[in-house]
Amino acid sequence: MCGVAGILTLDGRPVASQVLRAMTDAIAHRGPDGEGHWIDGPIGLGHRRLAIIDLSPAGEQPMQTADGRFVISYNGEIYNFRELRAELEAQGHRFRSRSDTEVLLQAIAAWGLEALRRFNGMFAFALWDRRERRLTLARDRYGIKPLYYWLSGDQLLFASESKAFHPVPGFRAEVDPEGLLEYFTFQNFFTDRTLQKGVRILPAGCYLNVSPATVAGTQLRPTRYWDYSFQEPETARPEADYQDELDHLVQQAVKRQLVSDVDIGAYLSGGMDSGTVTAIASKSLSYIRTFTCGFDMSSVSGMELQFDERPASERMSYLFRTEHYEMVLKSGDMERVLPKLAWHLEEPRVGQSYPNYYVAQLASKFNKVVLAGTGGDEIFGGYPWRYYRAVVNQSFEEYIDKYYLYWQRLIPNSMLKRVFAPIWSEVQGVWTRDIFRDIFDQHADRLTRPEDYVNHSLYLEAKTFLHGLLTVEDKLSMAHSLEARVPFLDNDLVDFAMKLPVRLKLGKLDEVVALDENELGRKTARYFQKANDGKLLLRNVMQRHIPQEVAEREKQGFSGPDASWFKGQSIDFVREILFDDRAEIYRYLDPKPLRGLIGDHLEGRENRRLLIWSLINVEYALRTMSSAHQKSSGA
Repeated sequence: MCGVAGILTLDGRPVASQVLRAMTDAIAHRGPDGEGHWIDGPIGLGHRRLAIIDLSPAGEQPMQTADGRFVISYNGEIYNFRELRAELEAQGHRFRSRSDTEVLLQAIAAWGLEALRRFNGMFAFALWDRRERRLTLARDRYGIKPLYYWLSGDQLLFASESKAFHPVPGFRAEVDPEGLLEYFTFQNFFTDRTLQKGVRILPAGCYLNVSPATVAGTQLRPTRYWDYSFQEPETARPEADYQDELDHLVQQAVKRQLVSDVDIGAYLSGGMDSGTVTAIASKSLSYIRTFTCGFDMSSVSGMELQFDERPASERMSYLFRTEHYEMVLKSGDMERVLPKLAWHLEEPRVGQSYPNYYVAQLASKFNKVVLAGTGGDEIFGGYPWRYYRAVVNQSFEEYIDKYYLYWQRLIPNSMLKRVFAPIWSEVQGVWTRDIFRDIFDQHADRLTRPEDYVNHSLYLEAKTFLHGLLTVEDKLSMAHSLEARVPFLDNDLVDFAMKLPVRLKLGKLDEVVALDENELGRKTARYFQKANDGKLLLRNVMQRHIPQEVAEREKQGFSGPDASWFKGQSIDFVREILFDDRAEIYRYLDPKPLRGLIGDHLEGRENRRLLIWSLINVEYALRTMSSAHQKSSGA
């Protein structure tokens, strides 16, 4: 696990070593164990190392093939690297290290970019072909590891985090109005945009080839080498067969990701996914440390009283005999961490992410690697109340309308023009419904059954919501030089889950069809939020490893009790930020309609915690961006 940074000049001028070094310095937190720089005229590759596999100097980067043709700066872990190495050795390849980096490098040298399909793991890399004078940027199937790029008239910048661009002459940290609109519609980015103008994130499952001779004046177009494909099988097998295969695949996935030359820990909430990962890992490791983040409940009411999962995690720690560590967050912890959080996140994405920052900080005091349960909900159907919003439709367009309305998480369409009045002329041509619909361009649209619509919803959420979660997971773990691994996103396990019959994930489809299909209001939402549904096969099988009551618990997200805190202990902080006319966000948004929405929350009429969190988070992101611009311009 590491940090990647680099420059490709398009006019042939040599890369300045001090600029490349400044880029890697900006992401030094991603790799405190070493750094490396390689320059060959117009190309410069930089690297920060977090040593996990092969801790010797032989694993240092940038790394070259023996013949000098290929040079790579790579971030990630390839969990099947030993099998690939054995295959390459059988073909006559020789290795100088024990690292997965060299296996990835030689696999590409031997098999070309087809090798991307064979990597089971997480990765983002920049590869320079010295013979063809071509740069390749690539990212893993699911987008576990990020990779950003920025193209100007005479240079291409790329890095694991966009903050590496700030010290480069010619780069300007400016707000992208269209990205701002996209975020405040979905609380996420569904395209490759970010909050910074011109800064793009390479889509998951894609690579990008760049040649200085051909790229000037053209738009860069990534090539997709893999995509999700959730489909109902033509012929379903007996459920017992699925159960045994799932059990085997989950155990295999966790054990694959235990490869390491340093100790491995695990996040342990009170839920099934992290509990399953910990239970299986604890059988293979002589000991394992686990980490939980809880919340002070003294001023909390309502449903948020369930947010503290410490008792459940403590019981599982006892059962699995882990060395367990906990921390307790209070409302003031959110306020204190926001400047650091915004700097590391760069662009905010899904959910209240500050607890992730703190639990990663805790884990990093003891471990360099931690296992997480991310991905289990998205591939096995963990959000039934969301899918049921749009499972009975007359057409694909009707489905889009229903599901799009649900995913307007912050500001509804009817208010966008009013809220974005200060910059409406710059964003009025952006149709967020089209952004939503375009997600399905590469996914089958033959929709005749509720199962088909559920599979479409699973596809959408894996491409967007899960990607947002993974980006947050990477940024906030690497903020503390911590590698987070996600066993539920093992290739074999994902391939299995995508072909699993929907009725082995969800059990209420018949009841959904029996309801009024046009009823999208509170009655339907309340019913399905309380239904014991979702991830049915996974829940059933994982009872072989974790207590039954844990496997059958309702889904609980990892969030603080902010709905209560924003009306109580943090109310002065909310008012200080969002009722200040000098706030950065009000250069782009109209405060009057926003304060009406905020008032609904503060006075108890509506729960607007997501909007309040997002406004505060974006405010700090804009402050960070403004500060970076002033530093780069010498102001």
